[in-house]
Amino acid sequence: MCYYNGQKVTRTEYITLMELEKSIAGITELKRPTVLGPDSPPMVVLKPNQDRSDFEITTMRWGFIPSELKNMEMVKRFENGYKKDDGTHQTGYDTENARGEELILINPKTKKPKIYSEAALSRRCLIISNQYYEWHHVYRTNKRTGELLKTPDKYPFAIKVKGKEYFFMAGIWNPWTDQETGETMDTLSIITTEANPLTALIHNSKKRMPTLLPDELAWEWMMTDVQPERMTELATFQFSEEKMEAFSINQKFQFTGEDPYPVNYPQLAGTGLPGSYSPQISLF
Repeated sequence: MCYYNGQKVTRTEYITLMELEKSIAGITELKRPTVLGPDSPPMVVLKPNQDRSDFEITTMRWGFIPSELKNMEMVKRFENGYKKDDGTHQTGYDTENARGEELILINPKTKKPKIYSEAALSRRCLIISNQYYEWHHVYRTNKRTGELLKTPDKYPFAIKVKGKEYFFMAGIWNPWTDQETGETMDTLSIITTEANPLTALIHNSKKRMPTLLPDELAWEWMMTDVQPERMTELATFQFSEEKMEAFSINQKFQFTGEDPYPVNYPQLAGTGLPGSYSPQISLF
């Protein structure tokens, strides 16, 4: 979930977080209508300084890289998977998102903390977003057999915070160095939590959502020392559905290079899903 995100900021020239102002005018990464997680793009992030007395606006690679991976070849094998010596395939690991409930759990196989544990306790950040995207799955019936088809039809939705040009997603980050080339970069993962009723209705395949934080909690997440229990509470915070809105958008929006636009799908009539803002546009 949440592999496609919007980082386009159109009018706002300053963000205010607990009365701290930082200019975001001219940041080219905030002019992109759609950000594709599988491409490991740079994301605009609020990152605290070492003593958490202030923060900077910077970019980080979307896709958390564990420190033990020594070079980009190891990163590619880790993320994409690889063929093992016995001929079987090792599945790759998806680190664009990290489940808030599991950040500091012990891995039952290795008996060690999960890869996100240290970052969750000491390197927390905020991702700026103006909207994010999820798909609603509909399984049609096979007319001949009466059974549900195995492959669903997918209808995309844009999800926003009402009355806000941007909002904050909880994130964790890790500095990484390619020990062959010396290249260094900060890498991040977006925290996810259980979907609220609105987002669960839309994202019905997994019923998850990014952890959206209002200003006060965003400040606490990024700028304060918190105990593990409180960190998990923040990581699993469920943003109120009453403060959110959503609308169906055009198929293949992620490949057009343009802003997604509202589309009504007659196939979703009667589902209780929020409609688009433009009932004149239909896609059959």
